[in-house]
Amino acid sequence: MSTGPDRRQRRPEQVSPVVALLTLSSVWDAELGAALSDLRLTTRKYALLAHIHGSPGISFSELARRSQITVQSAHTAVKALVADKLVQDATAHAGAASNLRSTPAGEAALREAGERVAALDARLHQSAPALAAALVTTDDEPHLAR
Repeated sequence: MSTGPDRRQRRPEQVSPVVALLTLSSVWDAELGAALSDLRLTTRKYALLAHIHGSPGISFSELARRSQITVQSAHTAVKALVADKLVQDATAHAGAASNLRSTPAGEAALREAGERVAALDARLHQSAPALAAALVTTDDEPHLAR
């Protein structure tokens, strides 16, 4: 005689919303990465380029703060953006404050990337309208539990 719960009558475990969101995030990050790859952009480099474009003259420390990465990671990513001629640092010498700006090539890459992101947004809205609507914000802050 069994004293434990009958497994046949037990409901399947509910999926964690956090795990589900992280899984979906990984899938869509891969989609975005694939969409941006021929522009020589990753998700992170795209975000950094957008910050630099939106705030010409931004410092590495401010860029890192806004992107929630270390200053060292910001330096590494920006170095790649400079090598790809998407960003310029007008004062790139030791001891000087940085003066980061997007180049015309960087601005063109941002425009093209924006069109690709819009196409991915449309796909998300079509495949998961309730989720897409829940994620839309009118400010710069993501939806987080407060």
